[in-house]
Amino acid sequence: MPRVAEGRHGPEQENPAKLESEPAPARPARGTRTGKVRETRKAEKAERKPLYLTNLPTALIKFGGFQKKGKTETPHITQKPAKAEVGSEEPCGLGCIVIPCCQMFNDIRVYMVFYCVLVMSQGVMFGLVDLSVTNFQKDYILKPIENFALSFSYEVSSGLVAIFIAFYGEGNKKIKWIVVSSLLMGFGSLLFALPFSNSRYDQWKVETEDICKATKVTSACRRDIPSFKSKYVSCFIGGQIVHGIAGMPLHILGITFLDDSTETHSLGFYIGIADASSTLGYALGYVIGAPLVKASENSTSEINTENGNDNQQRMWPWWSEFLSVALIAWSTLIPLSCFPRSISGTEKIKAEKQKQPQFLYSRLKNTEVEITIKNLPAALWILIKNPIFVCLALSKAAENLVLIGVSEILPVYIENQFILTRSFATTISGLVLLPGSALGQLLGGVIVSTLEMSYRALVIFVMVTSTVSLILLGFIIFIRCDPGKFAGITEDYDGTGQLGDLTAPCNEQCSCSSSVYSSVCGRDDIEYFSPCFAGCTYSKMLNKQKVYYNCSCIKEGLIIADGEGEFIDARPGKCDAKCYKLPLFIAFVSSVIIFSGFSGVPLTMAIIRILPDKLRSLALGMSFVTKRIFGSIPGPLAFQFSVENSCTFRDINKCGHTGRCWIYNKTRMAYLLVGICSLCKILTVTFTTIAFVIYNRFLKRGSHTTPITMKKMKAKRKNKGKK
Repeated sequence: MPRVAEGRHGPEQENPAKLESEPAPARPARGTRTGKVRETRKAEKAERKPLYLTNLPTALIKFGGFQKKGKTETPHITQKPAKAEVGSEEPCGLGCIVIPCCQMFNDIRVYMVFYCVLVMSQGVMFGLVDLSVTNFQKDYILKPIENFALSFSYEVSSGLVAIFIAFYGEGNKKIKWIVVSSLLMGFGSLLFALPFSNSRYDQWKVETEDICKATKVTSACRRDIPSFKSKYVSCFIGGQIVHGIAGMPLHILGITFLDDSTETHSLGFYIGIADASSTLGYALGYVIGAPLVKASENSTSEINTENGNDNQQRMWPWWSEFLSVALIAWSTLIPLSCFPRSISGTEKIKAEKQKQPQFLYSRLKNTEVEITIKNLPAALWILIKNPIFVCLALSKAAENLVLIGVSEILPVYIENQFILTRSFATTISGLVLLPGSALGQLLGGVIVSTLEMSYRALVIFVMVTSTVSLILLGFIIFIRCDPGKFAGITEDYDGTGQLGDLTAPCNEQCSCSSSVYSSVCGRDDIEYFSPCFAGCTYSKMLNKQKVYYNCSCIKEGLIIADGEGEFIDARPGKCDAKCYKLPLFIAFVSSVIIFSGFSGVPLTMAIIRILPDKLRSLALGMSFVTKRIFGSIPGPLAFQFSVENSCTFRDINKCGHTGRCWIYNKTRMAYLLVGICSLCKILTVTFTTIAFVIYNRFLKRGSHTTPITMKKMKAKRKNKGKK
């Protein structure tokens, strides 16, 4: 039988008067007492049963549901004395099958291994989905509702179910909820892989030659082949909905399960590992998906868009990556199913936590909430009326905005600010900068656990780290490259053209299209939108690279001859910006991300500490909903607005469709990005300061209760009933 925590439920004490009236028994001889002790130990060893004979009946009782259920006369929300659940610790096993040799794995550290694998697999999936959706949105013309559904299906679905999962999942069935998450996560990943299996990627490309010719456009408008598009949209929306439902037990009930199974000051270390695993998984997804992301549309009609083999080669990597994520998620299904409802040692930890002083909620400390739909509004009302919790939840949402901005905008910013290819910019974001967030989350958990921070220390720590990251963020505004020369955007073709118009007298006979961005750098160190807009009439391969000749718009610059004596006018790609600030930018952005990551674990721990155990899961669910409403949904929209507002030239093809943005204003993009991130950091500092001030006011008044107590709630209900 599992042991009961020492000092928690001792034997009943006898009456002192009775002990005094009875004569003291005679003390036995020392040799006789030693012999009796030995005989007692031998008898205990003889009666001790093997492990399988002890654990198997317990597992059968649990499997068959033969335990007696006492009648509960608890009304909706009542006060009960705190009692430990005797015998709630169970052995490891799959259903009624208990394997004695596997009991050595009944440990929170072993559980963390499988939990982190599951969390990391979801992070990898998020990275792949974000890259795939961004790529798809640029290749297809979607309706606004389709764009919104592809971008926010996960946020909306998780926000709708977070409170219900948190409320009904509180109890002894957290492991079962996490197992269901593993199952759903693999199923959702298969939905993401489905569009890429046996489908053709009917990408729209305007077939056009890249050199100046009077007649070249063979297909100006796309053919409407909606097979892949409709399958992609429906499967990705369904996959994100499934993952939104699967993620809530993992990130809400998984945290409260860790809180049950670890000591008070060790919780931060475990949460830090879990959060770091999720962020590392997201970064890994970026690195894996970066080679699959196509560069800006710079292909010409020489690439056959109807080639079935080329389509299959592009589709196979996406399919295999999503399938691998599904298999990794399902690999944790059986190991997690073997863990009991309560990890070994949990009862002792709970007993120690009951002895600790409970500030702010001494009256709510022993609150028992019956898990019925009628009690959900009353439990939510307790949380809403707690100003400290509300401020901490808003602070967590504001802090999350910074990480959202980094993951959403950073690849585009690096690509355009430092003149890099899209694939390389995505790799830098996933391999160098995003792991900084994981490092910050891990270090934040280690610091708060090592220093054994109180609630006040946690809030001060968040305020200090957010202020430091805000200061570092201000320096990033000065780390940017000067805008280069671009014909038709910053240069007017030597006075013969107009700014904002790519067409000039030197290329007006070329019938150039702005639907294909294939930039070239002329010998005059000016970038041209394509060889056609540079007026180039001839091209050939030189050292496995195409070079262009006889460009009518290029009249100045250093003349270089090739091996055949012909003068090269332009080369493919952007001109060298002579900007070497990328390492400095990476250093400052990494510092900002690391200090921003410091705040995640302390905020979660602060939310857990200010509320009783029965409301922890619901509080985390409410904080997730708050983060969705004020962070995850409006955040990407705000950062996308900053990018779109920085657009200098956008493709509008001959069919009337508005395409992607080709050229950005680097200076405006830098100011908008830093400005929005700074506003988010200011909100974080403001909300945490308010929470700190409210906490100090309660302590100065000598109050150890929350502003809303159960008695006040009942009194209000009675008064309403009388009226």
